[in-house]
Amino acid sequence: MVGSSATMSLSGSLENGKSVMSFDPTAVVAEPVPPVVETNADDGGNKREIVLGRNVHTTCLEVTEPDADDESTGDKDAYMASVLARYRKTLLERTKHHLGYPYNLDFDYGALGQLQHFSINNLGDPFIESNYGVHSRQFEVGVLDWFARLWEIEKNDYWGYITNCGTEGNLHGILVGREVFPDGILYASKESHYSVFKAARMYRMECIKVGTLITGEIDCSDFKNKLLPNKDKPAILNVNIGTTVKGAVDDLDLVIKTLEECGYSHDRFYIHCDGALFGLMMPFVKKAPKVSFKKPIGSVSVSGHKFVGCPMPCGVQLTRLQHINALSSNVEYLASRDATIMGSRNGHAPIFLWYTLNRKGYKGFQKEVQKCLRNAHYLKDRLRGAGISAMLNELSSTVVFERPRDEEFVRRWQLACEGNIAHIVVMPNVTIEKLDYFLNELEQGRSIWYKDENILPPCLAADIGSNNCSCALHK
Repeated sequence: MVGSSATMSLSGSLENGKSVMSFDPTAVVAEPVPPVVETNADDGGNKREIVLGRNVHTTCLEVTEPDADDESTGDKDAYMASVLARYRKTLLERTKHHLGYPYNLDFDYGALGQLQHFSINNLGDPFIESNYGVHSRQFEVGVLDWFARLWEIEKNDYWGYITNCGTEGNLHGILVGREVFPDGILYASKESHYSVFKAARMYRMECIKVGTLITGEIDCSDFKNKLLPNKDKPAILNVNIGTTVKGAVDDLDLVIKTLEECGYSHDRFYIHCDGALFGLMMPFVKKAPKVSFKKPIGSVSVSGHKFVGCPMPCGVQLTRLQHINALSSNVEYLASRDATIMGSRNGHAPIFLWYTLNRKGYKGFQKEVQKCLRNAHYLKDRLRGAGISAMLNELSSTVVFERPRDEEFVRRWQLACEGNIAHIVVMPNVTIEKLDYFLNELEQGRSIWYKDENILPPCLAADIGSNNCSCALHK
């Protein structure tokens, strides 16, 4: 188990009249995590809430002023080296027990270390060179062209940029939709990423939540019912290419058909596709529906730190060139155009993306996608074989299963949870050996959690369907 101590494991000594703090670089200290408490929900059941406590900063690393003689003694440098060595060991341990979030941790960018000495900033529009010369626009546009080919749009017809994260891609895509249709209504399924609803609040947009099927994909019957009373206003729609919790893929073709059946012509709706994780996986899944600009969509975004495996958060956002003029303006200070959410943008991220796209190519990604899907099916089958409720959507590598009863176990494996369900996102770095390691610990844990025959695993029929539930009623 991860060390349970909440202190920094410091030891003090007195040398030459001053206190010297020493670190054990081999120690691993658990992160401070806000406690989870049970409160009575309105329906009489237990509702989990995160409570921020004052102890959340007890393990912070204080910034201290150097002593006058630090430059000659080297004490400060030695201290900081110890901190970093210890932090690296913590990262190695945490990476070993990482399963719940969609990050590909299998990468090696050692060749790019030579560029870390430069402050690379892609200010402004990537297609207009500003007065700031230390940029990586040539890499950025190369990456954007690669994604334009993937999503079937000509170079002269698209505009895009490398974002700082997936959320920024959603914020930008929805903003473009709002600028194209200022009086439009935003529609999004209730299982959309929280950033979609954040965008609605930020832009003061009317937002209507649409119901979902048991799989997590948008319920187009409910979508139709929500559209019809608002036919006088344009529709701005977020389509999920892999929902956050269940990895469900909204049926883009059915969504477009529903809009058309409700009387919306193609010039009265805007579709943003949130492809954070699966937007890059789906093109390499046989018989999967296409996300393509040949269809009447307005924008697509993906994360670069998820399936691609970039070491810093980043993403890619593409929209139609005809739309971008609605929100762009010239900035003399930059000698460029302002069409992005952020001003300064990480110029290193495009280089990392360019590097891995060149190394792997379409065939490399296809191989990794197949591996992820294969291992996800293995995990689902092992869980069901052990009598544990589990679900895996057809186009997904996200396995949803019964939430472990022990919160320490949840934190150890960094599982993403919602209500009575948890999930594991099978990424290229998740091997069969790692899954077996997890499954063995889970089965051992369940033998303790459910030792009392009066305590039973929860019924997940309402969450993942009765056919995927292994509770006493449905197994």
